[in-house]
Amino acid sequence: MRLTKAWIGAVRLRTLPLSLSGIIVGSAMAYYYGGWNFHIFILSISTTVLFQILSNLANDLGDSQKGTDNDERIGPTRAIQSGLISQSSMKNAVVLVTFLSLTSAFGLIYISSNFLSDSLIWIYLVLTALSIFAAILYTVGKSAYGYYGLGDIMVFLFFGCLSVLGVFTLYGMPFELITLLPAFTIGLWSVAVLNLNNMRDMVNDAASLKRTIVVQLGPRRAKYYHFSLILIGLSIWTILNSVYIYLNDNWVFLIGIFPALFLYPHLKKVMEIDDPSMYDPELKKVALITFSSSILFATSLFLV
Repeated sequence: MRLTKAWIGAVRLRTLPLSLSGIIVGSAMAYYYGGWNFHIFILSISTTVLFQILSNLANDLGDSQKGTDNDERIGPTRAIQSGLISQSSMKNAVVLVTFLSLTSAFGLIYISSNFLSDSLIWIYLVLTALSIFAAILYTVGKSAYGYYGLGDIMVFLFFGCLSVLGVFTLYGMPFELITLLPAFTIGLWSVAVLNLNNMRDMVNDAASLKRTIVVQLGPRRAKYYHFSLILIGLSIWTILNSVYIYLNDNWVFLIGIFPALFLYPHLKKVMEIDDPSMYDPELKKVALITFSSSILFATSLFLV
């Protein structure tokens, strides 16, 4: 039973809703513009979940190998750190989930191939490979990009741009300029979640030579950076919903803005935090706000 709980902990279920936000919004926008396929939606969900699980497992492995997961770490105890799962077992799990991720991604591309040109199919095959490498190389290996402050850029690209724009095109939809708005917002808020994680772990990361953006900025400027991520994302999200209110002459899109109102007390709380352990509850709040905003906006698109 303890081993089962350790594996469930390694998967980090609480990270999965955030990773699905872009898929939900991109799929709903495809439906709004006349494209929908249930099988594409399900395979998009499974592929994204598997990529996120792969990233979580690889992150556990990489930080363990580099000694970043130690007794000084503030966040939840990692699977290998707990001693219940060995590094070799985690490596095997990474290989297994990589295989499952590829299987799901190839199935998704195959189902979508009727809507895609040959060049787009090859682009998605390359993006699949890049997603696998990005998930693993965040902390694994000597050149792990998470240790050089590049995690924020990768989260913005994969959680925001690739998630929303990528799935939208899989439904056979041509590029729509307005899809950039939710892609940017979800990307920025996802980076904000990572930033809170890094503010929580700043001291230990610095000692472990993990040069996150937070370590490079320092605690005060990291808070200003966080404010920028949240408020720019909120501004774009408000514009997005306002555009659809105007286009449809329907106020239902106000529900998509409602969860974001809770970002204001969140920012106030962040400014007051002195104890790094207090960032963890705020991390969960931003992830939940992003997910619930995405769900409600998607629901609005289905209703009009």
